[in-house]
Amino acid sequence: MNVDMNLLPLFQAVAEEANFRAAADRLGVTRSAVSQGIRRLEDGVGVTLVTRTTRSVRLTEAGERLRAALSRPMSDIMGALERVAAEDQPRGLLKLAVTSIAETFLSGPLLAGFAEAYPAVTIDVTVTDEEFDIVAAGFDAGVRLGEVIEQDMIAVPVTGDQREAVVAAPTYLAAHGAPTHPRELVHHRCIGWRRAPNVAPHRWEFEENGAAFDVAVEPQVTTNDLRLMLRTALCGAGITFAPRETFQPYVDRGELVWLLEEFLPPFPGFFLYYPQRRNMAPKLRALVEHVRRWN
Repeated sequence: MNVDMNLLPLFQAVAEEANFRAAADRLGVTRSAVSQGIRRLEDGVGVTLVTRTTRSVRLTEAGERLRAALSRPMSDIMGALERVAAEDQPRGLLKLAVTSIAETFLSGPLLAGFAEAYPAVTIDVTVTDEEFDIVAAGFDAGVRLGEVIEQDMIAVPVTGDQREAVVAAPTYLAAHGAPTHPRELVHHRCIGWRRAPNVAPHRWEFEENGAAFDVAVEPQVTTNDLRLMLRTALCGAGITFAPRETFQPYVDRGELVWLLEEFLPPFPGFFLYYPQRRNMAPKLRALVEHVRRWN
């Protein structure tokens, strides 16, 4: 460990202000000096102390422990730095924000395999479709569709390309017939999805002759719970729309039927994303490597 102790007041200012610009103003230096100083401190201990994006700044677990030690005698501070630097085994709390439609990640085996391999890591998964800054909210990483991940994030594929699917139960199709074009969906009973109570139901997206278009169905049933959509469709209540892998086992068993497949092209799949790769915490590095092996 090679740490410049003169950088500790700079770290403390960042910890207290939770903002590089505010810390720079407080210390009378440039924001660049603060950023470079934190990077040198992290390089010295070999682990990320401050997670930062273009939108927010937050202390990591290691950063929180160092901050707590700064109010103690110098010997305690040195001890805290040495313990942080010595942490090379995955351990601690790993907080993840995962979209409800990431079936591969949420189905069980991927996380179960990670938990088995790294018993010292405690995993806290929040299933949410809200769009927010995961760093500001205290998460280590998230899982989302690639098209909605901020460009300053590092993204690791969890799946290959995905396709949306339109399905219905045979009982519904026997009673109401099957649509032959997506625009006919407005005349059918549909089961829709929304990511939050104050957001309009998701528009169903299609492609015809290379041109993308969407259909604003008017669902009779709307929910933010993918499982409820699935169960309701299985009961013959209507036509629904979600990633293809959600429905595959039920189609294989004849409980659901694919519809309108020629209008549903592939698109980029799900990614594990996080704010930076330099001096990554061992717990997060372990998850990234696990996902890469899984995929």
